[in-house]
Amino acid sequence: MDPGEFFASSRVLIVAGKGGVGKTVTAATIAAAASRCGLSVLLVEVSGRSAAAPMFGADAQGYEEAVLVHAGNQHGEIRGRSITPDQALVEWLSGHGFQRIVKRMTKSGLLEVVATATPGIKDLLVFGRIKALEAARAADLIVVDAPAAGHALGFLRSPAGVREAARSGTIHRQAVEVLEMISDPSRCQVVLVTIPEETPINELIETSFAVEDEVGVKLGPVVVNSVLPRIDGLDGRLRWAKCSDHERSDLATAAEFRAGRTALQDEQLARLEDRLPLPQIRLPQIFGTSIGPDDLEQLATTMLAEIESLEDLS
Repeated sequence: MDPGEFFASSRVLIVAGKGGVGKTVTAATIAAAASRCGLSVLLVEVSGRSAAAPMFGADAQGYEEAVLVHAGNQHGEIRGRSITPDQALVEWLSGHGFQRIVKRMTKSGLLEVVATATPGIKDLLVFGRIKALEAARAADLIVVDAPAAGHALGFLRSPAGVREAARSGTIHRQAVEVLEMISDPSRCQVVLVTIPEETPINELIETSFAVEDEVGVKLGPVVVNSVLPRIDGLDGRLRWAKCSDHERSDLATAAEFRAGRTALQDEQLARLEDRLPLPQIRLPQIFGTSIGPDDLEQLATTMLAEIESLEDLS
């Protein structure tokens, strides 16, 4: 499949997954890969951590947009911003004629009362800002780094919950408009992220069926992070290695461990393929304590190659 067509097939990609599986890295990788296809990208983080910007070699972004990567050499611009419920609520109130009382409500704590009056309202406010950005064509592709773990499913369920709780009025209309966006595959898709281990894959399988059945959002390919590259002929290399017997023993132990990890990995990848009929995009394990611009380029290159190997998803 052509990567440019893949990234242009939906205006919003929501990246979701269990904590610790590399969800933010995946969101940044998608942004980098789409940029290399010539698309402008807005990377939105909703957890308030602003963790993706350093991967591009940029400073952490806030509520206002900041350029992470400038356009050039047929690459599209990548911008980043962070959206929190409190900031989204302030903006929503200001846009609906409450500018004068917003500051007073903030100081008195009434904003928190308003934000928690209806279950799911905080997530809906964030979704509302994403919808506004999508409607305004803020970028060719908006990549959303969704909340981690169980909160991600609650985040996706929030528009339907608020729609049922608030049967009329502005909030109801906002929920309906967000549902229209996330149920339209040309406007929104969800990309689930995991690693090749039993528990994360179990959770991903459960989440995938809940997303499609309960939320009605189209699922894109599954991204599997931290896939160990296969090393063929490792035992043969050890036999010819110039080292002491002690070193050879240590190397043999390491080789045995690596072979065992690879076997477990292959077993989990096969189980995922059997249980979940979605294409897989496999990204390699990056050995290091953090992800930098060079690592991100490597991951983006792999992602583009993986997408090219996929069959047409339409």
